[in-house]
Amino acid sequence: MALQNTESESRKLLGRLRETMADASAEGQMRLDRIVQLIASSMQTEVCSIYLFRDDETLELCATEGLNPEAVHQTRMRIGEGLVGRVAKLARAINTANAPQTRGFRFMPETGEEIYSSFLGVPVQRLGDVLGVLVVQSKEAREFTEDEVYGLDVVAMVLAEMTELGAFVGEGDALAALHTQPEMFRGVVGQEGAAVGQVWLHEPRVVVTNPVADDPAVEADRLARALERLRVSVDDLLKGASEDGDQRDVFEAYRMFANSRSWVRRMEEDIARGLSAEAAVEKEQSAARARLSQSSDAYLRERLHDLDDLSNRLLRILTGQGRDTGAEMPENPILIARNIGPGELLEYGRTLKGIVLEQGSVGSHAAIVARAWAIPLVLQSEGIIAEALNGDQIMVDGEQGIVHLRPDDTVASAFRDKLAMQAEAQERYAGLRDLPAQDKSGKTLHLHMNAGLMADLPSLDSSGAEGVGLFRTELQFLIRNQVPRRGELANLYGRVLDAANGKKVVFRTLDIGSDKVLPYMKPQDEPNPALGWRAIRVGLDKVGVMRMQLQALLRAADGRPLSIMFPFIAQFEEFKQARQHLLDEVEREGKLGHALPSDLEIGAMLETPSLGFAPRQFYEMADFISIGGNDLKQFFFAADRENERVRRRYDTLNVSYLTFIEQIVNRCADTGTRLSFCGEDAGRPVEAVCFAAMGLRTLSMRPASIGPVKSLLRRVDLDEAREVIDKARGSGDQSVRPAVMEWLRSLPR
Repeated sequence: MALQNTESESRKLLGRLRETMADASAEGQMRLDRIVQLIASSMQTEVCSIYLFRDDETLELCATEGLNPEAVHQTRMRIGEGLVGRVAKLARAINTANAPQTRGFRFMPETGEEIYSSFLGVPVQRLGDVLGVLVVQSKEAREFTEDEVYGLDVVAMVLAEMTELGAFVGEGDALAALHTQPEMFRGVVGQEGAAVGQVWLHEPRVVVTNPVADDPAVEADRLARALERLRVSVDDLLKGASEDGDQRDVFEAYRMFANSRSWVRRMEEDIARGLSAEAAVEKEQSAARARLSQSSDAYLRERLHDLDDLSNRLLRILTGQGRDTGAEMPENPILIARNIGPGELLEYGRTLKGIVLEQGSVGSHAAIVARAWAIPLVLQSEGIIAEALNGDQIMVDGEQGIVHLRPDDTVASAFRDKLAMQAEAQERYAGLRDLPAQDKSGKTLHLHMNAGLMADLPSLDSSGAEGVGLFRTELQFLIRNQVPRRGELANLYGRVLDAANGKKVVFRTLDIGSDKVLPYMKPQDEPNPALGWRAIRVGLDKVGVMRMQLQALLRAADGRPLSIMFPFIAQFEEFKQARQHLLDEVEREGKLGHALPSDLEIGAMLETPSLGFAPRQFYEMADFISIGGNDLKQFFFAADRENERVRRRYDTLNVSYLTFIEQIVNRCADTGTRLSFCGEDAGRPVEAVCFAAMGLRTLSMRPASIGPVKSLLRRVDLDEAREVIDKARGSGDQSVRPAVMEWLRSLPR
């Protein structure tokens, strides 16, 4: 008789599966063979087969009862190919009484399956990751019942857990052990640099070691107690949330899910059929992922994140794994996360040696913090969370955007040689710290550093920076759950000025929007946020917040010189309005009897091409201008810097771009306006030399770049560099880079 929808039949099969797994004498292939025999016998079908992924695109027949045994490890198919491939691609069951006539059927003569009419295939999946396909077939033309589909689904869930635990390691390439082999992941460069260390997972993947229940009543009680703890923790989160805003909405959604009777009932039914409490939670989490991830409704897809987080919290309660379990961070931790907010990242402090994210963008908070800490960051490293385990050796190459997990000896040796060469270069740069950034002809550049945290300020002395050319003020807003108080900001900015010890600090007012969304600010649904409501546009619309920040800056100065610049100015009128708000606050502070800055400089960031063509009055009114290279470049070339397909197509040393930079230099020279260049390109030695050759005399960059830039500047003659650039421009070359690189190679070492 077929497997019935009775708790006892389901538990009997799962019990037999567990006995098979517990048999220490049975190795990987033998276990698989026994499992397919058990399932075929229990469901009274002639065929049961297990297909597992050999690689990301290929499924391999790894065990069968009923098909030709010689086809095992020989029959393979691409994802989407045949009924089995379609189950893997769709991540849902296919149940048909006439397999040969069903769309997508592929005849595989080596298996002998043409004589079987009925087909039921279910995905072997864990948390949305399809690991393989479990199939039963019979000669009798019939559709399998809903109960039988459910029963096979439960078995597939257990197989997924067993696969994750490496239970089927044995014959066949498809059975290579997870979490033991060397792996390489390619991602996107978020911050350059290289590091060696051990994996530290921000959200460790919970491992379910007991997928089959010993006693359903005990498991049901464990689930009930865990759910109660979960509900209490969600209520506590709600109590701590502000009265308004999106954070409260998220926690309300958590509470709705935590109290969902249908969600709880499905998990209780899974337990009754033989799953442990943990496996029941994961089964429903996987099922929800399969349903909601296919939805075209953005709201439903967003709810998937809520349910995922809630399920993970419940799993951590049940297993005691993950956060707050007392696990010690390794000595050289490299953080791995799907994504991470600035507050969570800053909690780790400077102990981190590198960061690897499965998501993220080059302009994200994580990238800003990684640059401030001068540690390598690789973004969009897809799949690494599923493969990495806490403590695994890992090597991060921030220059190439490559991550080596559990590297073999050859890779590890080459990587360590690279690190040794970098360390040697850093020693050379350290010797230049107190020397001027002066070229062979005697022209001197001023090299400043970018910062955004108090912890960055010690780099002023260690790097040899002459000042802070850009202090980002948004991080203090991003790491809080509500708008910071004026007094808090005034205290922080005052400590920044104290730490600078008389060196100039240029404060950039709040630059939010685009990829920097405040947790307490409702996200704007904009088709292109980089060109949307951000930076000064937000400031001029939310004048109260901008005025509060300006007051904090004025009070922090406490009679000292103060430099403030406004971000993302696109037209003269915006600068006039922002500047007037600042002057109004100066007048107000004076009337209140507060000490005013001994010298107040008001500047603007030039990040849009439009400002390069602003009227002369803008250049005369601004005390200084800082070219924001990261944004200016993407707008100049109409190439989104978050889009890997286009962002690398356009060279900073493109003739058109350098000519535009030259135009800005000339306009500032004509009005006597101080000009600097701020951004990643300022910290690249070759680009820095070209900017200096075009007339820029102040560059602001991350502290770690000052040494390399100064080293190259001291080796060159900027007049010669200008001649090389002008010759390349005159020849019609698209970029001056080839000519400049050839010239640099000809210079004596």
